[in-house]
Amino acid sequence: MAVPVVLVHGLRTSSTMWRPQVDALRSAGHEVTAVDLPGHGCRVDEEFTLDGAVETVAEAVHGSGGRALVVGLSLGGYTAIAHAARHPEQVAGLVAAGCSTRPTSVVLRGWEVLARGIGLLPDRGAWLNQALVDVTLPADGASDVGAGGFALDVTVPVLRAMRAARPLDDLAQVQVPVWVVNGRYDHFRTQERRFVSACADGHLVVIPHATHLVSVLAPVAFTRVLLEAAAQVA
Repeated sequence: MAVPVVLVHGLRTSSTMWRPQVDALRSAGHEVTAVDLPGHGCRVDEEFTLDGAVETVAEAVHGSGGRALVVGLSLGGYTAIAHAARHPEQVAGLVAAGCSTRPTSVVLRGWEVLARGIGLLPDRGAWLNQALVDVTLPADGASDVGAGGFALDVTVPVLRAMRAARPLDDLAQVQVPVWVVNGRYDHFRTQERRFVSACADGHLVVIPHATHLVSVLAPVAFTRVLLEAAAQVA
């Protein structure tokens, strides 16, 4: 029987970024749920907290039958790791993509200063965000990422919330298979081997030619990883 799949998006994006994966997984017979985290997508007016994000994943898994392959990218990856540690009974397998760097206070505070500066721009950084999307992503990927709107005001709350994240400690508690997936040129893969080593059953997958948004830049290769992971944990 095909295992359900829950997909968790990255910072400032929404569930629409997963459109190619949703279509492919459903075609393969999987029940698929792509969530919007607090402060994002259709929940843009809600406050982001790590506890709230984890609870969002838990509710999605519960609605999918109680156990699923949980897939997260970037912020979604850190959230999925925290969820797996807190709700091990809900996780058949875990795919953590673009989240292989421990979020230290120094990095988070530096990023927060930058985010605050961008937030002071007249358009709160909307033009800059759109320009980065248009330059770095293919047209279809840019359309999918932007379809749910961009959460321009959520970055600072997310950075503050991530001070409580302990991904290496959390991964050490996860007993199911974990796939650590990164694009070859992802700036968040600096500690990927530590992340894999922290897992009881860890697997490292590096996708050539891709950067941080690996599921958008290499949708076919990334989806293949998900299908193989789902087959293994079924």
